[in-house]
Amino acid sequence: MPKVSSVVVPYATYLRVYEPLAAFPEPERGHWARYARRTDLPSYQDELRRALADVVPTPPVPVPVRESDDAFVLEVDGVVCVCPWRTRLRGWQALGELAEEFPLPVLDTLLPPFVRRQAAEDYERWLAAHPDARPWIRTATWQVPINWFVLVSDEEREYDKGSAGAGSTGTPVLRYRTPMVEARRRVARGLRALKDTMDGGPLIDGLVDVGRWLEEFHPRSLVELDYGGLVHVLPAGALEDDHSAADVAEGIAALRRGDGVAAGEAYGRLVERWRSVRDLRSAN
Repeated sequence: MPKVSSVVVPYATYLRVYEPLAAFPEPERGHWARYARRTDLPSYQDELRRALADVVPTPPVPVPVRESDDAFVLEVDGVVCVCPWRTRLRGWQALGELAEEFPLPVLDTLLPPFVRRQAAEDYERWLAAHPDARPWIRTATWQVPINWFVLVSDEEREYDKGSAGAGSTGTPVLRYRTPMVEARRRVARGLRALKDTMDGGPLIDGLVDVGRWLEEFHPRSLVELDYGGLVHVLPAGALEDDHSAADVAEGIAALRRGDGVAAGEAYGRLVERWRSVRDLRSAN
């Protein structure tokens, strides 16, 4: 693997699914089994730096020419699970969302129209040959979508300050990991509570969408919500006190028992916590 810069790339957060090797057909299963035995497995920062390197040339390369054969690897109860990067597929999908993020003049400067048009045509041809394709990773910038927190529990929260002590990663880490069956159960219970008390809206739509996505994976998969590079723009105290999953769970529980006041208080705590992140985003 080529050497990459040590510069940390912030802002992105991730929702990942790690599937057991048994979920993959051959010969892909064999590839991932061999890959998992490597000693130089890349990090999420390596993945992001490689993607950013592609937009530096003129004209930029918004989507890799070839699909990545890299993945993130975890061992869960003795079972090797992998989360393929699929950067080409995710690049096409992200490109389709850019129009919602930037005004057209800015978008044309970042990615000229002919570059976007060619990428869209390539994706259309590729998708016709791979109609069931889906990514193992979802990405958000400058936020953790509220519907992601529905999938996890505060008891599953893992926070590492990144100190130099034994067992530390050396950099801050804030993440949640939960079995797929638990994530699906929480989505179903959350949707029932929300639909019983709301007439629809972005939270319900987002939860329906993420629930459908989870259904496409092996039932013994692991779901990971990772604050990723966002930990580098948040103060240590804010990270240590961040229990957003607990606030979301408390709000949904309050809705379930018909306590609108408690639900509003939980939502208010969530909004206040993420206001500083929105302010940082606006400043940039």
